[in-house]
Amino acid sequence: MFLIVILILLAAVILSAITIIMVNKNPGIKSLFQILYAVAIVALAFLLVVNILKPINFKKERKAREDATIERLKEIRTAQEAYKDKYGKFTGSFDTLISFVRSDSFDLERIIVVQEWNQDEITKTEALKQGILKKSIIKKSVLDSLFGADYDVEKLQYIPFTKKAKFVMGAGEVETGSQVKVKVFEAYALYDTLFHGMDKQLVINYKDERYKLIEFEGVKVGSLTEANNNAGNWEK
Repeated sequence: MFLIVILILLAAVILSAITIIMVNKNPGIKSLFQILYAVAIVALAFLLVVNILKPINFKKERKAREDATIERLKEIRTAQEAYKDKYGKFTGSFDTLISFVRSDSFDLERIIVVQEWNQDEITKTEALKQGILKKSIIKKSVLDSLFGADYDVEKLQYIPFTKKAKFVMGAGEVETGSQVKVKVFEAYALYDTLFHGMDKQLVINYKDERYKLIEFEGVKVGSLTEANNNAGNWEK
């Protein structure tokens, strides 16, 4: 931006000098130069405004895309953690994860009072043994429990603001420093995919800036190389 301003000022000085020389030689063309300068001023003003707004608009668009992607990754994390709660592991397949959210269910325990129960005299455990209380298992849809019946579960796999580009997702197991094996997963979108179509140089600058902080060129949740409690790298 600073370089552009310097170049514009330099061009203005050169044109002014040329104009003075030519008008002195031929005063009749003064009005023509006035018109040309008016057009040039408008054009330069437009270019300056465009260059001033470019990083502002980029930041606005970048934040909108990144925020939407983070929300989607949080939804993936919610679905993955629910899947692990039921099946004891994460899945690296979106087909499996989407099918789980859409069609599977949770078993929820409900306690039914069969007879009059004096809680001051009989514990819950004893009441169950005596038949005063009875356990009942009911099923609740995973979709309703996690996101609500109107949630479009198919979108779980797609990166926002793209033409259905998919997140990269994987699942596995790592061993901690204390030799405990932990189930892990990760899902991410690279900045090149997320910011496709945006100003290339500004994207490169942002990637460099973020890499210094997170050592990854994208937005990611979880990790296949360490047990990080399914944290998102935007939290750093």
